[in-house]
Amino acid sequence: MAEINHFEYGWITPALSYALSVLGSALGLVCAGRIRTATGAGQWAWWGLLAAWALGGTAIWAMHFMAMLGFAVAGSRIRYDVPLTAASTAIAVAAVGLGLAIVGTGRLSPVRLIAGGLFTGAGVAAMHYTGMAAMRLDGTLGYDRARVALSVGIAVVAATVALWLSMTVRRGLAIAASALVMGVAVNGMHFTGMSALSVHPHESRGDLAGAQVSSLLVPIILAVVFGVVGLVYALLAAPTDDDRAGAAYLDSRRDGLPEAAAAEPAPDPVGLRARSTLGQPGTPFPSRRDTGRR
Repeated sequence: MAEINHFEYGWITPALSYALSVLGSALGLVCAGRIRTATGAGQWAWWGLLAAWALGGTAIWAMHFMAMLGFAVAGSRIRYDVPLTAASTAIAVAAVGLGLAIVGTGRLSPVRLIAGGLFTGAGVAAMHYTGMAAMRLDGTLGYDRARVALSVGIAVVAATVALWLSMTVRRGLAIAASALVMGVAVNGMHFTGMSALSVHPHESRGDLAGAQVSSLLVPIILAVVFGVVGLVYALLAAPTDDDRAGAAYLDSRRDGLPEAAAAEPAPDPVGLRARSTLGQPGTPFPSRRDTGRR
């Protein structure tokens, strides 16, 4: 078997992957909180999509790719199949979106929570091993079945806890603490799955098909940056509970005004309206002829 190094660049890649998972988890929890206060199907779908992208795209998939930057196999180059890599992104976002749809519709119950955790956890595991299948190197990949099963179990438990937190956590400090815990769970699932991997090298067969990590790094970083900025902007631009309460209060005050009060003329504290004839409808504008006649 070939020698595998999961931390080729030291602590940098695991630290960045953990930071991405925490950031995505925090944004996802905030967006999921807006699902509970959505007033219509359109708002529910909008916040559900944003939460799925934050959790599935940033906290899970972007973390996975960042951790893979530190993966190296002695004596072998590594390339990535672009369509499979893109498919792994879609799997992660779709799995989280499906889990949110299961637990977010109707009253939260243990049956819904377990079903959502199973679907989402299986989707996260499928994302991970699809991303691993996208690797192209001078060797054959093998997996330890026990550790693969353990990684899938961690994914299901982590997904269930994440869905429960997304439906129950509301306060800022609780969201921050939950994001830190979710970051540990996501990274734990990833590196458990990676520990199940073994590479059996074979002779080089020319150029490997696929894209280099460096060619994928820039577009993925840009996608993550613009995605995070868009999520933050959407959260800042959306009305809060205080905004909605204030608007409802103003509407109630406006609806409660009597019609007579709305028809009253503007106040005239100095009495100019009584002294001047110019302000009265139908009064002709005075001219010099009229002044001379007088």
